[in-house]
Amino acid sequence: MSEPVDKKPFTQEPGVRKVRSFVLRQGRFTPAQQRAFDEQWPRFGLDYAGTPRDFDAAFGRNAPRVLEIGFGNGEALRFAAALDKTRDIIGIEVHAPGVGRLLNALAADDARNVRLYHHDAVEVLVNEIADASLDEVRIYFPDPWHKKRHNKRRLVNPEFAALLVRKLAPTGRLHLATDWQDYAEQMWDVLDATPGLANRAGLRGAVPRPEWRPQTHFETRGQKLGHGVWDLLYDKVPHDGSQGETDA
Repeated sequence: MSEPVDKKPFTQEPGVRKVRSFVLRQGRFTPAQQRAFDEQWPRFGLDYAGTPRDFDAAFGRNAPRVLEIGFGNGEALRFAAALDKTRDIIGIEVHAPGVGRLLNALAADDARNVRLYHHDAVEVLVNEIADASLDEVRIYFPDPWHKKRHNKRRLVNPEFAALLVRKLAPTGRLHLATDWQDYAEQMWDVLDATPGLANRAGLRGAVPRPEWRPQTHFETRGQKLGHGVWDLLYDKVPHDGSQGETDA
């Protein structure tokens, strides 16, 4: 892979209301980040193919599997990969500079338990990740689209939540973090009402920051602006729609 793939078309997936939860703000793409794509993508990258992915083959083993959606500059993903090397982490990010930065970091760490997509998360989830195969999904500081007229672009909506439930293993969990109270409220509205999810802290509850999530740049910035930070942790539980799911 010699160049970023942001310009690939985004298609409507059957049964999923497609939300463009991002805009492709490329930012400054440095020569070092370009070299990372050229040199490290074959090692860490997964080119989107639109067909079911054999992740055991991609990682070279069968291990608990974590998906982080929208990893930004990769700070949290890098930390988690080093913290627990018994778990394999799939990262998805559409912004090329962040992917390039993380590729460089993973190479420096000689990470063995990370694979990355530079593609739209919904398409990857629908077409490449098997149902009931993820032990955890992590979504940290997604774009809050804080203007009311843009709220509909937020990633967390009922259709997306149902898709995540489908992809989680029977004992899987969903972990989100945001520094926008309004977005936390919307997350509670959506996720507390989603069949197959149970809020570990109770309805409209948040948990202390878990050890596997570091205090990120986004969190530090938010605290300087006087924002709170909310960590939401949900367990997958049996529900009427669970029939027909396959075991991980």
